[in-house]
Amino acid sequence: MANARGIGRRNGVMLLAATVLAGCAPRRRAGPAPIDLFAAASLREVLDAALADHRGRSGRTVRAIYAGSAQLARQIEQGAPADLFVSADEVWMDWLERRGLIETAARCRLASNTLVLIVPDATPLTSVNLASPTDLAAQLGDGRLAIAEANVPAGRYGREALTRLNLWQSVADRLAPGGDVRAALALVARGEAPLGVVYATDARAEPRVRVVAVFPAASHALITYSAAPVQRQDGAGDPAAAKAFLDFLNGADGQALFRRFGFAPAPV
Repeated sequence: MANARGIGRRNGVMLLAATVLAGCAPRRRAGPAPIDLFAAASLREVLDAALADHRGRSGRTVRAIYAGSAQLARQIEQGAPADLFVSADEVWMDWLERRGLIETAARCRLASNTLVLIVPDATPLTSVNLASPTDLAAQLGDGRLAIAEANVPAGRYGREALTRLNLWQSVADRLAPGGDVRAALALVARGEAPLGVVYATDARAEPRVRVVAVFPAASHALITYSAAPVQRQDGAGDPAAAKAFLDFLNGADGQALFRRFGFAPAPV
């Protein structure tokens, strides 16, 4: 019994010592806060690679949220804690600039893209004649055309291209709209829509779809990815760190990543 009490006392002393040592141990300093990036859904793969590369070089973590540019811009206006915004067009960047919510002096263009028509990979169709409204309608059959909503850049580019090519009337009442371009891509990839309008880089990132037509560049506004640091309304964040990541994206190594993932150079 005495031996058991002795063991108990020794265990108690060891536990107390461990507790005291833990209390005396120096606390690890918290690292710098992550950079919060809001970016167009079509940039997921290239920006995931870029933020991993940047973290390896700088030790700074970048947290990315991907969605439609319109949705993200509105969230920033409502006070969402974004440090950096990358839009798939100039329209929503202009919209934020008019509201004084971005660092105008640091705004830049990062890349451009191409608009394409896709089908599920299992479909035997190899091409669609964009010069023929009847061919497009025939290939749709009883299905619908997957396309991003009208307020999203990809949806706006797509509707503009279909209109200029005199195809809009043949598909206007046969749309399957998605909240962003990746939602439209998913509908085709799952076989829920026979045709879809997406960016060339989206089709490249999804093995379950194939490109059957490329929209002429002249049929829509130039697809331009615009980026800028955000003027956070909560006064938090690290503007210098956000600018450093943007400089990386706009530098030689960042631009090489954009090319690797199929993006074209930004317009001058």
